[in-house]
Amino acid sequence: MKPYKANLLNSLVLIVIGLWGYFSSESPSLTALIPVFAGAILLVFTPWFKNGNKVIAHIAVTLTLILFISLLKPLTGSIARHDNMAVTRVIIMMLSSFFTMIIFIKSFIDARIKRN
Repeated sequence: MKPYKANLLNSLVLIVIGLWGYFSSESPSLTALIPVFAGAILLVFTPWFKNGNKVIAHIAVTLTLILFISLLKPLTGSIARHDNMAVTRVIIMMLSSFFTMIIFIKSFIDARIKRN
């Protein structure tokens, strides 16, 4: 899979699952929208990413990594609350971000090998 396609898929997953989590919560918090905002930023980056903009690619990788790490706290919170649906939503977002990180790293390695 091409990195920009992985970025597009990840951004859509973050937006859809994030909104689902926000609107299905009994007491929604604005912090629950962080994945949605991050997904929207990644979605906006996709055209530049597709055109090979290296700065945007590195920003997207960094944002995806930060988001992946930051999803650990909601995961532990939803596990502590025994909220299986919230656990499922957070795990889906984490898996999507992790898969995207793998695609990004592989593309960076391939570009470096191609350059040398």
